[in-house]
Amino acid sequence: MAAALAAPCVASAETPRTLTVGYYDFPPAIYSDAQGQPQGPVVELTRRVLEHAGYQAQFRGLPSARLYGALKSGSVDLWPGAPGKPELQADTIEGRQTLAQISLNLYYRPDTPPPSIPDSLRKHGVIIIGGYNYWPQVTQMLHDPQLGIRLHRTATHTSALEMLKHRRADYLLDYQIPVNQALKRLGMEALPHIELHQVAIRFIVSRHAKDSQAVVDSLDRAYAEMSAAGEDLSLPE
Repeated sequence: MAAALAAPCVASAETPRTLTVGYYDFPPAIYSDAQGQPQGPVVELTRRVLEHAGYQAQFRGLPSARLYGALKSGSVDLWPGAPGKPELQADTIEGRQTLAQISLNLYYRPDTPPPSIPDSLRKHGVIIIGGYNYWPQVTQMLHDPQLGIRLHRTATHTSALEMLKHRRADYLLDYQIPVNQALKRLGMEALPHIELHQVAIRFIVSRHAKDSQAVVDSLDRAYAEMSAAGEDLSLPE
């Protein structure tokens, strides 16, 4: 007993709460490698912000439809993704801090005149990536029966660029970050394009997560504190 009383009192550290972070492949920003492990600068930034806020991250890669379902059920706590998804508004809380801005572009071949939106797309083919969701106004335009746009879906950004190169369609709708990576992989020159929309990336927290409002507030606060302290929170172009 005397030895026990003489020993220093060490308080046991409380184990940080683990938050399940959902994502779908959006290379090189965030994706699963060959071993199924999360990679990319968005992964590292998310992990840093969560640690600053007192959480630890457990990443879970899912197709986009399953990710949205997991946010609605609460089996995924948060997603570093695009706000303003109508199908998620009732079941999620959006953070205020913007982690990045991603350009949604319409690409065309150098031998094609710059398009006028939406008239140039009328009765023409547009390549899109299967499983991706776009800005609601863009989606509405793509499915406008008055325009009669022919949609050509493909699974990868490299195959989309090959389709454009080989004139399977006249235009490609895609995000700038994965297109730039695919262009390098194929050894292709940069393509002319027009920007249709700037997509913000923020923390989207499931309303069904425990203390959901407190979680999103703490993540916003952590990001602001890290930024005020001069930490580099920028993501590669």
